[in-house]
Amino acid sequence: MNTRHYGVWPEGKPFSLPPSEQSVFANLVASAERDPDRPAIIYYGGVLTFGELLRQVNQVAGHLAATAGLKPDDRVALYMQNAPQFVIAYYAILAANAVVVPINPMCRRAELQHILHDSGARAICFGAELSDEVDAVWVACGRPALISARYRDYIDPATNLILPAVLERDVTATIGTPWEDVLAADLPAPEHARGPHDWCMIPYSSGTTGQPKGCLHAHLNVNTTIRVYPDWVDMRPGSRILATLPFCHVTGMQHSMNLPIYNGSTMYLLTRWNARNAAQLIERERIQHWRSITTMMIDFLSLPDVDKLDVSSLEGVGGGGAQMPESIARRMVELIGLDYVEAYGLTETCAPIHINPPAAPKKQCLGVPIFDVDTRIVDQETLGELGPNQQGEIVTHAPQVFLGYWKRPDETKAAFVELDGKPFFRTGDIGYVDEEGYFFFVDRLKRMINVSGLKVWPAEVEAILHGHEDISEACVVGDADPRSGEAVRAVLVLKEGRAAPEMEELAAWCRANMAAYKIPQRFEFRETLPRTAAGKVRLKDL
Repeated sequence: MNTRHYGVWPEGKPFSLPPSEQSVFANLVASAERDPDRPAIIYYGGVLTFGELLRQVNQVAGHLAATAGLKPDDRVALYMQNAPQFVIAYYAILAANAVVVPINPMCRRAELQHILHDSGARAICFGAELSDEVDAVWVACGRPALISARYRDYIDPATNLILPAVLERDVTATIGTPWEDVLAADLPAPEHARGPHDWCMIPYSSGTTGQPKGCLHAHLNVNTTIRVYPDWVDMRPGSRILATLPFCHVTGMQHSMNLPIYNGSTMYLLTRWNARNAAQLIERERIQHWRSITTMMIDFLSLPDVDKLDVSSLEGVGGGGAQMPESIARRMVELIGLDYVEAYGLTETCAPIHINPPAAPKKQCLGVPIFDVDTRIVDQETLGELGPNQQGEIVTHAPQVFLGYWKRPDETKAAFVELDGKPFFRTGDIGYVDEEGYFFFVDRLKRMINVSGLKVWPAEVEAILHGHEDISEACVVGDADPRSGEAVRAVLVLKEGRAAPEMEELAAWCRANMAAYKIPQRFEFRETLPRTAAGKVRLKDL
């Protein structure tokens, strides 16, 4: 392990942390017992204390155990937008000794059915606005038990925040047991009996095979990254955290949900990103910590009266997923007086393995390996370790690295390599490390498109497009985009005798079958795709 980054290590911090010895659910129990009356969630003015949060978690856990007949390690899908019910359901699934399968609420039926079927989910906790999607795949997925949640039930009707459409209208699910009935039943939760090495969750990470694959994490993996944040950035118990990143993705889940639960802090939760709401909360509620993505920060800094905001309460601002442009980072320092602290992690590492040192961050930088993380740059072919400023594949050995891909032993085996007697995860990202131990991103070994920090895998979108009745071949590539970083473009070949569908018709079909951020912004029709002598598509030509 190279320790050159110890020269910029946060002052007074140890180089290693003792491993977690409890389950993720135990974090909530400890915080609720320590301070039951402290607000855990403030949601458009509605307040849920730690004591009440734990009570509702146990009620939902009791219902899941009774109606779904859950056994330890059974999987339960969580298909919601950011809302108190997401937090309650997440911890209820763990309380019932089951495994959380978070699903992006932007996913539509083709993606949803694959994840439900692949994971073998015994139950689904879902937002009421998504009931049509669930209903469309429910029978094909084995008729799992269903709980529906209406987010607006947890807001303060007198809030002066701008409500997203899903909270303004009275959305009622067409299937499933309503959330209020689950709480009213007040069924006893089963005895919780999970430890650090038991299964905790299976987030799905899209891959080059055309279908998303589950990343199996133990409680130890998840707790490792939860515990990193407060130690690295000095986030004190009782802090006020603005939660704008989606909880279905590991960064938002770990930093903005699981961290405040762990250290007894308060999350100010937004269902949908709104720059005006964020500004109002930061100023009025004296927010101290906020993790975002580049597009959110651009929106925030573009507010017409942003220079008049009082943002003096902020102690830490950062994010990941896409590099922060130099001009935006400079504007941030002018306005907030803080550097944007970038980090690096993957679904397979359950969020960060690298964070920039808060006192010495570098721009457009992945940061340095954090506690107990051994990251190296290796030659993609020989796997020999490379020296400073030499480009190669990023590989990492860390306690937060996942157990493997769910039901895919061959892909799991291919994802790891042994170096110095230790298993290293091959990230598929190309980068380099400088003389001080800071890592930088160069390119992707895999064919991934980054849309506002969200990963779009071309093979997955291609697989869905091939299901269209008029399409014979599809190739998806990324185009540069000034706002989102990259935009999806689909190059299509029609079946013989078929006419090209109208663009809006094709876009509508895509909206019904894939998440909005995956939908191609451009459709291009060709008679054939350019190919090599071996028959492979020449991507560079597209």
